[in-house]
Amino acid sequence: MNSLYIKNGKDIDEQPLELLLEDGKIIDMAPQLDVVADEVINLQGHSYVSAGWIDDHVHCYEKMSLYYDDPDLVGCCNGVTTVIDAGSTGADNIGDFYHLAQAKKTNVYAMINISKTGILAQDELGDMDRLQFDDLQQAINDYPNFIIGLKARISKSVVVGNGIKPLIVAKEFQKKLSQRLPLMVHVGTNPPELSEIMDVMESGDIMTHCFNGKDNGILNPDGSIKDFVREGLDKGIIFDVGHGTESFNFETAEAAFKNHIYPQSLSTDIYHGNREHGPVYNLATCIEKMLYLGFDLPEILPMITTVPAANYHLTNKGKLAIGMDADVTIFNIEDFSKTLVDSDGNTRKSTKTVEPIYSIVGGNAYLIGE
Repeated sequence: MNSLYIKNGKDIDEQPLELLLEDGKIIDMAPQLDVVADEVINLQGHSYVSAGWIDDHVHCYEKMSLYYDDPDLVGCCNGVTTVIDAGSTGADNIGDFYHLAQAKKTNVYAMINISKTGILAQDELGDMDRLQFDDLQQAINDYPNFIIGLKARISKSVVVGNGIKPLIVAKEFQKKLSQRLPLMVHVGTNPPELSEIMDVMESGDIMTHCFNGKDNGILNPDGSIKDFVREGLDKGIIFDVGHGTESFNFETAEAAFKNHIYPQSLSTDIYHGNREHGPVYNLATCIEKMLYLGFDLPEILPMITTVPAANYHLTNKGKLAIGMDADVTIFNIEDFSKTLVDSDGNTRKSTKTVEPIYSIVGGNAYLIGE
């Protein structure tokens, strides 16, 4: 039996919170506990305790040459207890990714790319012959607890001359699968047009890069919201930030916030390049950008806990409750002036910094920075 007592913490509403974790589960929680455990972390009333952060858009298959990273460097080393790789691999190589992921401290899951090659090159959907349903279904059958979604990158450099056709096929695949999986759709430069993409997408589909600053984005030239964007939200399309190197723009996000267009989930689209050199760095920096925009902490935390857990059917993750997996993030928020940079080089001054202190994965505590 391995137990961990988190003492003198606080929840996101500033109320006292203590947890007892044992054998990978949360077994008790209250404002104050009177327990004995193998290990104690005393937070002295200063640090926040939340469900383990989930980053639902990363690229962490280490053998890729374009977008890749170590799952632990984007995960538990930065306060993230669960990462979901967003289509780095397809049917040809997701098995190898699965075996590598089992050795990591961070919980690792994957969306399978609808192209069997994954992102070996930027144009994985430029050849429709790479979309093979039988191979896709077999991979999902082989790794049912690892593959939890589908990924389709629908922008000009990826689809080349195929326009909207790969997304139509992705939706056909999704409906034919023996187990229905959520579909994340990357949007960017046209063609195809964003309006075409959102017309094909359905309730429960996830549109990542929702606040990019490209012409094919959610804003009209005058800064107003395009009508079809509201229509897409109304029919149940889920907006995911997916910051990335080229896909988060402060002016777009500010206009969206002003017009009550809010993301449901917050993700990084992180890989070694934008982790090491920015503008992403880590999920904590993306939280700081949400705080700058005007969201408060109780609005942000569901974007990286309950919402992605629900979207990807991670039923034992995403909230602090007895019986849930013992995945916990402990962090501080400090008053500190900081310059934030978006994907287009625009800057904003933040007065808050978010500092993860511990990542606790399955009850195992990792002190960040050690």
